[in-house]
Amino acid sequence: MKITWKDCFKVVISILIVYLCVFYWENVANLLGVLLSASLPIIFGLIIAYVLNILMSFYEKHYFTRWKENTFVKKSRRGVCLVAAILTLIGIVTAIVWIVIPELVMAIQFLISEIPPIIEKVLESEFVVNTLPEDILSQFSNTNWNEFISKGTEYLTNGIGNALNTVVNTVSTVTSTFITSVISIIFAIYFLLSKEDLQRQSKKVLHLYLPSEFEQKVLHVLQVLNDCFHRYVVGQCVEAVILGLLCILGMLVFRFPYAVMVGTLIGFTALIPVAGAYIGATVGAIMILTISPIKALLFIVFVLVLQQLEGNLIYPKVVGKSVGLPAVWVLA
Repeated sequence: MKITWKDCFKVVISILIVYLCVFYWENVANLLGVLLSASLPIIFGLIIAYVLNILMSFYEKHYFTRWKENTFVKKSRRGVCLVAAILTLIGIVTAIVWIVIPELVMAIQFLISEIPPIIEKVLESEFVVNTLPEDILSQFSNTNWNEFISKGTEYLTNGIGNALNTVVNTVSTVTSTFITSVISIIFAIYFLLSKEDLQRQSKKVLHLYLPSEFEQKVLHVLQVLNDCFHRYVVGQCVEAVILGLLCILGMLVFRFPYAVMVGTLIGFTALIPVAGAYIGATVGAIMILTISPIKALLFIVFVLVLQQLEGNLIYPKVVGKSVGLPAVWVLA
């Protein structure tokens, strides 16, 4: 076997890299952390672009299909469909926030105002009077619970520690997050406007640096991943809409309060795999608890029944087993 200078150079560089990583791991880790932090806008941009591309591809398939060969239609398809996808996503998020947040804030305020009377009733109950010692009971009874909760809320609102440092850190975090979000959106728009060119260039890079057989395997894996995740995201969104509508309809039939708000919240949280709908149901039960404890209990039973019907009948039909993703990857 003939050894060339190129082979020796590769071996020396590899040994040098391993040596630096082993003996200067702290510096290497810091460098990797800086690189990862600097790459976050690109990573988030790719994620945003992937989600938006699902909507954009849908619009592109239905954008003046009868005149698809028209020059103006060809040139305007990408830009118009991208704007439509962005506006659709913004509209969905805005609608959910507009429906959910005001009702949720009112319910939390109501719960806070109702806590003192509940505590007083508990302290006056026969079980507590017979169980707790008199000195502890007298301390609880003499406590001004309204003032206690107000101070606790104010303490949580103001935060802990130096107020100036808290404000500076908060402003810094918000500014950094805002800048990262804006840059990520800009990257996502560039990715979507030139996705075919990026795909072609990526294939060229793989072809240049990978053996032909390995290149085909990598492309096959990426294609399967894209197909599976695309079908999963679409199916999950459709399933979430169906679950939300069924929840709203059922709550209206059984006369549960906050039907539209809770149904929307459950549909939105259903996008989170495995536990999403239960998170929405917990928040909904807490809100209904402000109106009637009995209805809150019946609502939990209703959601459990609905989840069983959805998980055994609707979900397999909509998402199906053809996605081919293990549960751990879906959750990740």
